Amino acid sequence: MLSEGELRDIEAELDTLEEPAAASVEALRVIQRSRGFVSDEAVKDLATLLGMTADELDGVATFYPFIFRRPVGRHIILVCDSVTCWILGFEDVLDYLLERLGIGFGETTEDGRFTLLPVSCIGACDHAPAMMVDGRLYGDLDRQRLAAILDNHP
Repeated sequence: MLSEGELRDIEAELDTLEEPAAASVEALRVIQRSRGFVSDEAVKDLATLLGMTADELDGVATFYPFIFRRPVGRHIILVCDSVTCWILGFEDVLDYLLERLGIGFGETTEDGRFTLLPVSCIGACDHAPAMMVDGRLYGDLDRQRLAAILDNHP
């Protein structure tokens, strides 16, 4: 069931559009901001509100890499795996993160602190290898810089 706050925010978006389905991405983001991820139940409830099937809305949700369909950690680490990052040290960055966090891509640390995800490009080729943590860009990564970044995210 959608909360009153979620409904209010989604309906505000719907008021600006002619077609309710056009609000699907923003509506998914509203739910995610509120709950941390978008559950199957939320997809069904939202699909009804938007006049879509749950499968149609799930297709939208799974198309966008920043809509999370299962619980994630307090901090989301997006590691750029573009060609430039690969050439300039992605593998060393990834090896360090896998070792330090003890998880692989798509996984969350046992303490719920970090979720590690790949992203195809974050537009920081001039500072590759690069990653984002909670939307903040970090470039020119090496093991020492990675350690400092992780230590500063409680």
